[in-house]
Amino acid sequence: MDLTRRGFRRSATALALAAVVSGVVAGGCSRGAPRPAPEGTPSPDRAASPCPDVTDTAARAVARAEAVNTPWDGPTTGPRAVAGKSVVFVASTMTNPGVAGTANGVREAARTIGWRVRVIDGQGTPTGIRSALGQAIALRPSGIVIGGFDPESVAQQVKQADDAGITLVGWHATRSPGPSANPKLFTNVTSRVADVARISAYWIIATSNGDAGVVIFTDSSIPFAENKSQLIRKTLQSCSGVKLLEYENIPLPDTGSRMPVVTSSLVSRFRERWTHSVAINDVYFADAAPALRAAGRKGEGPPYAIGAGDGDPSAFQRIRDRQFQQATVPEPLNAQGSQIIDELNRAFAGRPPSGYVTPVHLTTTGNVGDSTSWEPRGYREAYRRIWLGQ
Repeated sequence: MDLTRRGFRRSATALALAAVVSGVVAGGCSRGAPRPAPEGTPSPDRAASPCPDVTDTAARAVARAEAVNTPWDGPTTGPRAVAGKSVVFVASTMTNPGVAGTANGVREAARTIGWRVRVIDGQGTPTGIRSALGQAIALRPSGIVIGGFDPESVAQQVKQADDAGITLVGWHATRSPGPSANPKLFTNVTSRVADVARISAYWIIATSNGDAGVVIFTDSSIPFAENKSQLIRKTLQSCSGVKLLEYENIPLPDTGSRMPVVTSSLVSRFRERWTHSVAINDVYFADAAPALRAAGRKGEGPPYAIGAGDGDPSAFQRIRDRQFQQATVPEPLNAQGSQIIDELNRAFAGRPPSGYVTPVHLTTTGNVGDSTSWEPRGYREAYRRIWLGQ
């Protein structure tokens, strides 16, 4: 859908967008301050950056990713909806806003074509996920969605589902988008993790002019997440002025209990050296905020934070209010829910996967406006035309 912008205007050309990002880099008085500057602000002195070429590349990439009003570039043709199907969405944990948002998108899309959907919550534990998937298989649905967990961790059940003729589609289940032979998935719906990781790191490099002290928050128990955070680390290391202060492994189900303690410790240890944070999910920053407030930090100040994935409504709110998060790389969760249903329908119709991969987008304090999510324009209409001919 279109993002409504408030008090922030750009021209449609890439050069003007690059100028805005250059202004962002120049606009802050303190180190790394990602404050939007008026259009036309002179570019910062790239020679002053420890990595001028990387910083310039980063600023241009950020400008492109911040573009709004993105039209639908996904499937426009495919099989009509196969009637009478049922789907079970097995969620890693419904406390993860990205998983919950995608599940809601699956429900909405399934209603459009009259399919039955049930969501089973894995409660964020290996035992809970195995139990949830076992319940899903016992229901003998037409398809099962692996919602945000590693199918290799339940390999025996994945084989059991395949042997039962149940089609499996993943969401953030494997490291790459597209089909998977082992474990067997018809396809995996996600953005390209390398693109998300790169733009997250580039935002830090661009807004700090290549001079930042960074903490990475990840969940190493999820291969997709660990791969993303390692790619972020690699991109950050391309600039000599960016220092990785800490690499924090905190499982997503534990962020509520662990982030306040870890955040307090990081503030105490690194003080002003901690200028930026990047996390594989926005929820880390929601749980860090109370500890930062208690330490006397200001919501619009350092450590400046970017979420490398999902982009749930609470993240948009924090960005809009400048409350301990300044950017996110949002997945179009509702549109991905529609894509999951479309991929399942292609499988049921004997067609191959669509091959579509979500393009990378960046929401910041400069372009968030009044929006609560990011979705490409026209995806609902495109899928309705495919499924219903309308």
